[in-house]
Amino acid sequence: MNLAEIFIRRPVMTTLVSLAVVIFGVNAYRFLPVSDLPNVDYPTILVNASLPGASPEMMASAVATPLERQFSTIAGVAQMTSTSTQGETSITLQFDLTRNLDAAAQDVQSKISAAESLLPPGMPSPPSYQKVNPSDNAIIYIGMSSGTLPLSIVDRYAETYLGERISMIPGVAQVQVYGSQKYAVRIQLDPLAMASRSIGIDQVADAVRNANVELPVGTLYGPHQAYNVQANGQLTDGAAYQQVIVAFRNGMPVRLNQIGHAFDSVQNNKVAGWMRGERAVVLAIQRQPGTNTVEVVDNIKRLLPVFRAELPASIELSILYDRSQSIR
Repeated sequence: MNLAEIFIRRPVMTTLVSLAVVIFGVNAYRFLPVSDLPNVDYPTILVNASLPGASPEMMASAVATPLERQFSTIAGVAQMTSTSTQGETSITLQFDLTRNLDAAAQDVQSKISAAESLLPPGMPSPPSYQKVNPSDNAIIYIGMSSGTLPLSIVDRYAETYLGERISMIPGVAQVQVYGSQKYAVRIQLDPLAMASRSIGIDQVADAVRNANVELPVGTLYGPHQAYNVQANGQLTDGAAYQQVIVAFRNGMPVRLNQIGHAFDSVQNNKVAGWMRGERAVVLAIQRQPGTNTVEVVDNIKRLLPVFRAELPASIELSILYDRSQSIR
């Protein structure tokens, strides 16, 4: 008696087994991970180099070209692309799938060392590299902007509120913030006003540092209770810095607003994010390896109405890119 004869002689059992296989298959299909790229360790390496103040043309000719010539001699390079911007160069090396990534990284490091003598001497540090995987790219981009609130406040909501909430969603690996606008106070000094009062930049820096302190003073002991005493002299905005005493000349205090100007700004005003032609802060969300891209994106989208209800009404929250749309 062969296997086929068993199922032919028992039609009821055959029907039940077939139904069980179909039901099991349908249920298993619903839980299959979905992604636009397979979970493969692509042998890809990203090389970054910087030269502050250099134009994109100079970065391409003086930095990218010598490195590319060295990298072109590495065995197994399938594709090499480079991008040069103001003071920055990025070179992406993609190797054959049969190439060992660790061995390729060693070759890249040796070629970087060989090219150092050909690079401009003003580089603050030698080029660096990192292993990357194209499947680790962000699965969804969310933009935040406001027509009335400063971007520093929008950035604070993005990093401390949305970023932390989204990072706790199952399947989310990390949340990166592009166009970050963290609050900071900037001080612009007048060289002529400083020279007329014989005040140097170091003297101004020391005065600002000493005026903006938060230190423990000690402990005050009472008969029944002890109190910690703390000196809180932190300055919170640009207007508070204006009255800082920098020095004394002819018995009179010289304040910061007499030799310069302190104003509210951001830590790095050379970066910017945009959403529909307006300045914005952008959240890039990456998923954990092996998770369902569609499911993770759906879980993020379910929270967007909650975020919109809890954020200030003037902050606009929009989806800029959704990778799951090409997968569904």
